[in-house]
Amino acid sequence: MSGKGTFEEPCPAALYRHNQSRYARRMASPSDPKASRLEEEALRLARHGSFRAAGDLCRVLNTQYPQFGPGWRTASSIALQLGDPATALTLIERALALSSTDGRCLLQKAHCLRALRRHTEALASANTAREVVNDDAAALDALGTFFSLSGEQRLALAAYERALELAPRNAAIVFNRATVRRFLGHLAAAEDDYDQVIAARPNDYEAYKNRSDLRTQSHERNHVAELERLLTQGGVADWRGEVHLRYALAKEYEDLGEYANSWKHLDQGARLRHRHLQYDVDRDVATVDWIIDAFPSAPPASITGCPSDEPIFIVGLPRSGTTLVERILGSHSSVFSAGELNDFSQAIVDAVIGSAASRAMPRPELVARSATIDFAALGRDYLARTRPATGRTPRFTDKMPVNYLYCGIIRRAFPNAKIVHLTRHPLAVCYAMYKTLFKDGYPFSYDLDEIGRYYVAYRKLMDHWRTTMPGVVYDLSYERLIADQSGETRRLLEFCGLEWEDACLAFHRNPSPTMTASAMQVRQSLYDSSLAQWRHYGSQLEGLRRHLLAAGIDAAS
Repeated sequence: MSGKGTFEEPCPAALYRHNQSRYARRMASPSDPKASRLEEEALRLARHGSFRAAGDLCRVLNTQYPQFGPGWRTASSIALQLGDPATALTLIERALALSSTDGRCLLQKAHCLRALRRHTEALASANTAREVVNDDAAALDALGTFFSLSGEQRLALAAYERALELAPRNAAIVFNRATVRRFLGHLAAAEDDYDQVIAARPNDYEAYKNRSDLRTQSHERNHVAELERLLTQGGVADWRGEVHLRYALAKEYEDLGEYANSWKHLDQGARLRHRHLQYDVDRDVATVDWIIDAFPSAPPASITGCPSDEPIFIVGLPRSGTTLVERILGSHSSVFSAGELNDFSQAIVDAVIGSAASRAMPRPELVARSATIDFAALGRDYLARTRPATGRTPRFTDKMPVNYLYCGIIRRAFPNAKIVHLTRHPLAVCYAMYKTLFKDGYPFSYDLDEIGRYYVAYRKLMDHWRTTMPGVVYDLSYERLIADQSGETRRLLEFCGLEWEDACLAFHRNPSPTMTASAMQVRQSLYDSSLAQWRHYGSQLEGLRRHLLAAGIDAAS
């Protein structure tokens, strides 16, 4: 799992190619050879993950050469890597005091401000940097990634396109532009970009996988022969490359209806990915019991919480339909789609750690202490963290699926907020997770036994929330939504306290970006082909089905 301190950590959405080492070297000044050598050594240590040693060396560098601007900039970057944005901001201000119009320093300041959740100031610094670095392809590439990570996809696209005017053959920048084009729904253009990347770098296997995901492959137009040839040639030296190729082939074969071949590559790819994970499903299963012990009943009347009704939390398992519901609600004029936010879990951790003497805390203690925090303060902190993206419409959605873990805390922090829980046929959602190659997070999804154990624990917790907080969580069936889009949408809007708007039925026309694995699907009107995909793999999923049945979960076909 990625992340720090949460009960379970979500996966980041963005995929970019960075030229960090080349970009860092461009930042160095040759004006003082000794200072430059010290900085290069600090950068080398940082590239190898030795951030503390790199930070120590930067302190020596900045003491001996206080007028050497790149030293302060590098020290700021390392402090940010070490999770100390306040110090990083102080250090980059020292660099800017020496050169106030250095575009790379301004961009580093933007990163520091973003880490401190000072988003308006961060964007202002990035926009100032854009004016300065307009003829620097590497800096524009870095600027584009900053904008994309900040949710400003159109600004990111403009930065990448300007960078490619300056460096049209730079495959890393083309890859980054493809990422943003996918987020914006420019899927044909993104496919063209991936074709360019593959032509320039035939061993860029992630580009093959991303390209396969952009559309439904047909018998007339697919990449199966190309992908099979890459595997059979035996030239895939890195296991990650083989994983990407096998998931790409599994997806394309499934599109073509060749289910035996699809499962063969999916199974081999998932097994290979699983072998390179360090993950213990027992810990996640135990976490559910710790949560139930910490929140055994409904919130007591003495807890008032934050009165705001702005948030609509959309929770569930990944691939259960949460993105679809986000798009439906986000098409309403009163609702802003804020995406998959880490803010609630991070606010919980900060609230717990702030009340404890030590910042290092085992997960069982973290969960137990989360039941004793100031929930009204937690709600206010969460709202502050989502600003300034939110607050411009009466309501906003937070579509972080694993917030299902925090339903008890959400109710205490926001008694007036809405929680929408997506449900889906057990085997359908388990298979959908199994066939998805997540960038990070959800490590249980690469082994069917672990998927089964995780699913049982998830169901146990959701049953607990329904029992202790009846009527608080709105269960929305993905299958029912597909079968009766209009009726289910009306009921969803009614639960959320929203008036009917026809735009909610035309969610596929919503131009707002999406940064999830469903980027292609949500650009289409509702279709039911995904409902039965798992049925093509009945024999392969039989062990999982028996596991769920033994736990009392109806997984009948």
